[in-house]
Amino acid sequence: MIIKKKLLMITLLFFCAGFFVLSGAGKETADLVLINGKIVTVDKNKPTAQALAVKKDKILAVGSSREIKAYITPKTRVIDLKGKLAVPGLIDSHGHFLSLGYAKMKLDLTKAENWEHIIAMVKEAAGKAQPGEWISGRGWHQEKWDKTPQPNVDGLPLHHALSKVSPHNPVLLTHASGHSCFANAKAMALAGVTAKTPNPGGGEIVKDAKGNPIGVFRETAQGLVRRSSGRLQAQRSAAEIDAEKMRAVELATKECLSKGITSFHDAGVSFETIDMYKKLALQKKLKIRINAMANAGNNQLRKHLDNYKITGFADHFLTVCSIKRLIDGALGSHGAWLLQPYDSLPGSTGLNTETVAEMKETAAIAIEKGFQLCTHAIGDRANRETLDIYEAAFKKHPGKKDLRWRVEHAQHLHPQDIPRFGKLGVIAAMQAIHCTSDGPWVYKRLGKKRAEAGAYVWQKLFKTGAVICNGTDVPVEDVDPIACYYASVARKLKDGSYFFPDQKMSRAEALHAYTLAGAYASFEEDIKGSLTPGKLADITVFSKDIMTIPADDIPATKVLYTIVGGKIMYKAGK
Repeated sequence: MIIKKKLLMITLLFFCAGFFVLSGAGKETADLVLINGKIVTVDKNKPTAQALAVKKDKILAVGSSREIKAYITPKTRVIDLKGKLAVPGLIDSHGHFLSLGYAKMKLDLTKAENWEHIIAMVKEAAGKAQPGEWISGRGWHQEKWDKTPQPNVDGLPLHHALSKVSPHNPVLLTHASGHSCFANAKAMALAGVTAKTPNPGGGEIVKDAKGNPIGVFRETAQGLVRRSSGRLQAQRSAAEIDAEKMRAVELATKECLSKGITSFHDAGVSFETIDMYKKLALQKKLKIRINAMANAGNNQLRKHLDNYKITGFADHFLTVCSIKRLIDGALGSHGAWLLQPYDSLPGSTGLNTETVAEMKETAAIAIEKGFQLCTHAIGDRANRETLDIYEAAFKKHPGKKDLRWRVEHAQHLHPQDIPRFGKLGVIAAMQAIHCTSDGPWVYKRLGKKRAEAGAYVWQKLFKTGAVICNGTDVPVEDVDPIACYYASVARKLKDGSYFFPDQKMSRAEALHAYTLAGAYASFEEDIKGSLTPGKLADITVFSKDIMTIPADDIPATKVLYTIVGGKIMYKAGK
């Protein structure tokens, strides 16, 4: 009898244990659950799923809807994806966060059809401005206008018509690339710029045949007019300056979250801005994760870097482990540093904005301080010089491993330098949207032969074993990752032609470049970049399945949810 009772008790125990497992009792419970979807995890161990569970700010479990329902309690927020696509939170691996916010407060010149359109916009702004008030705008690009202005120098307009509609207001209009600007007569007068003003090192004051400035300032020459604007800005109170910065943060955050961006690599900020980010992170006012690259001269880097290395700060909302420098300018403004002259400007090979000697010193500082070095290099000469600097630094310090130094943009490469990315372990931080945005005029700058050999050569880089992370360089381009993803997988220009389509990415490669590769590029692949249990619950949900729909349907895709650390930070329609 005793034996029978023991056997009955054991049977009941096994039954109860089984019931616990089947019912999910005893498991951790979820705060948030996504079910009935298509989840692409970017985790090779479990590439796809139907559902996932979140506990606090981490992913708790990934699996079938049936499996994940076991984590649901009456307190769990449940989102029925109804078949929609969820992917790891998107990472814009190269942009300018505050500049995005500030751009929202200026004249938006990105849609200007021609020079006359811009003049009309400035005329309207001048009519509303007080005398002496600066008028600012950003986004013009002469190669995207529907007609060439007359008269012009190298396709660039002269300032006279602009100056006529704004005689009492200094005007400063930044090129889409940020690597040149246009000033009216009032702004040039305040800056003391005349026909006799010499070009500064690494910059150019564009002049007409008679030697008079036309109003365009390339690369470092922009500082001549920007300093005048800066002096006026400096007259404002600290409260006014802080309020404007906070407004920029708010506008940039709102824009990023609405586009599905959960992490942002801020490519070049001052130590003062890092201080602000740190303060906001401590106050839990940073709503997306920032990887801030310190941008300063070598003396300032040596002085401050020891106090600024930050990883995983404030629940992983702020990371500072990188230095940003610029060795050349932009292709659109003829500032990219080339090995051979431009087809469109035979007398120029572009501009070296920071000397090779300066860059070598920066590399030495980065190695010494344990910082990643991220160098803006667009032209083939700039990329070669940068790779030479990196290779020399690596050879001098063979004990330094896993440095993950980056080339920002890497747009035009000489074929001989392409294999060096994989060999040296240098990350190509590229912006796919530049390929299709710039494609129509890349031929003008480089010619077809050079363009095919080294412009936006993603597959050639992949074959070397190089890591490519993706981004938009906002506000140079819209921060929208959908447009960038489409450019990655289609390389289709506005006229319907394709820019060397053999170099396009697969859907999986393009998603990886926007997620796990971006996390790797900031030493954060262990905490984000894939939907893996234990990682941060950063998730983007789309209206369409961008992994399978026809490529030309991708641009119509919308973001439905942006989730950061398990919190819904954006919902379509809200």
